[in-house]
Amino acid sequence: MGLKWVDSLDIAIALDEAYPDTDPRAINFVDLRDWVVALSEFDDDPHHSGEKILEAIQAAWIEERE
Repeated sequence: MGLKWVDSLDIAIALDEAYPDTDPRAINFVDLRDWVVALSEFDDDPHHSGEKILEAIQAAWIEERE
């Protein structure tokens, strides 16, 4: 079972593993969306993301780092 947009914490963990040198506070939402869609575990409609979903993923990623 792959990652869906609602799996913000699991996506954040996957992003942290894939981009360990990236500061999640500095990424813009366009890049964040592209990086999520590019994850091999991602299995959802790429067009169903929105600002609130991306904010949740970014917040989870920041929290994962702390």
